[in-house]
Amino acid sequence: MTPPPPGPRRGALALLASTQLLLITDTAIVNVALPSVGEDLGSGSAGLSWVANAYLIAFGGLLLLGGRVADLLGHRRVFLGGLGLLAAASAAGGLAPGAGALVAARAAQGVGAAFAAAAAFALLLLLFPDGPARHRALGAFAAMGGLGGVLGTVLGGVLTDALGWRATFWLNVLLAVLLAVLAVAVLDPRTGGASGGFDLAGALTATAGLGLLAHALVGGSEAGWLTVRTLGSGGAGLALLLVFAAVETRAAAPLVPPPVLARPALRLANVLAALAQTTLFPMFFLVSLYLQDVLGHTPLGGGLGLLPLSLVVVAVAPRTGRIILRVGLHRTMTLGFVLLCAGTLWLALALTSDGTFASTVLAPSLLLGAALPLVTVTTNVAATAEAAPAETGLASGLVNTSQQFGSVLGLAVLVAVATSRTGDALRTAAGDTARAAAETAGFRAALLTGAAFAALAALLSVRPRLPARTAPPKDRVPDPY
Repeated sequence: MTPPPPGPRRGALALLASTQLLLITDTAIVNVALPSVGEDLGSGSAGLSWVANAYLIAFGGLLLLGGRVADLLGHRRVFLGGLGLLAAASAAGGLAPGAGALVAARAAQGVGAAFAAAAAFALLLLLFPDGPARHRALGAFAAMGGLGGVLGTVLGGVLTDALGWRATFWLNVLLAVLLAVLAVAVLDPRTGGASGGFDLAGALTATAGLGLLAHALVGGSEAGWLTVRTLGSGGAGLALLLVFAAVETRAAAPLVPPPVLARPALRLANVLAALAQTTLFPMFFLVSLYLQDVLGHTPLGGGLGLLPLSLVVVAVAPRTGRIILRVGLHRTMTLGFVLLCAGTLWLALALTSDGTFASTVLAPSLLLGAALPLVTVTTNVAATAEAAPAETGLASGLVNTSQQFGSVLGLAVLVAVATSRTGDALRTAAGDTARAAAETAGFRAALLTGAAFAALAALLSVRPRLPARTAPPKDRVPDPY
């Protein structure tokens, strides 16, 4: 595929980045609306947790399949199909008469989001060849992701208070339909349609394995890590992934060709992408809880407390490409992980039970806002730099799956650390002051664990196994975008 002129590409990038914004915003909106959902539908905490978990399991389990299907059937077609399913499932959620129907709608939303997200990222890779233009495009994606978390929290609070929780689902319908209409006008329908058959056995084993593994991770903190349910789901998921690996070595048209996974740069980049989200994703959750449970902010105030971080992300992300060109991919990535480790460590040590937002969260969150686009853009660049045009959906599915499972694993592990540390502290003290101190100790322990993950990623990023080429050859005309 020959990339279109700069003008149409800007329009396509705006559309694809807006899709990223929609998907991130949707997750944050629903999390804010969950208490109101429980009151209206009479659902307990266990039922409410699965309103969120059903989406995460479907989304994490189907990203890899969604990327490969986009390569085979056409990226725009799969993108539109994903948005259509997301809109229909959101409408079903807005009309859900009970918690069971809402959980089913959220699972369907996760399916639609997985296909839309994988196809959108693949389209970005096709539109912007490896080099400065791709770096800027990935920066736009990172900026929209950072903005989406805070925007979703704010919109979730406003819509739930003013119109009720069902309005948050109808907003998804409106936005998904709008993006689909724009996609028909902006995106090239000729992308994708790679030749070759479809590996049904690989698709079934990979999807079921990833789904069961996600089920074990998101449900482990609730059911217990050593329960039959958690160990059974996790063990079955790992077994199916081993079967998937065996199937891929014999399939005529494998879902993930073994030579692709044999690339050291791709493997390392996906590990680093997962480690980045293992620290970043739970950090947002933990900071919001700290602001609400310890400092006494409202849910809306807890979301707005992350606004300075998001503004730094929006400012730094578009400039990440220039930083890569100036200092190189390796150094930029290592710098990002060092800043992520330093910011998370600073935040952990700054937390106090009697502090204020300005004295505890503000300064380290600004450092984390600078780190987020550096690690996100560089790991995405490294994970996709070697992908051929017919592999863009596959590369998209792999890195998105790595990031999703990093997020799920990080949230499960860090929340378990926080809960355990808080419980230990509460056994030796009582009263509101002691509870605030115990919760602060829990959040601190969790963030220190996150800093350790970031430090490991910083050490791994130094290894010289990442793609060396991050700019166009000298004999090629610079990209005017």
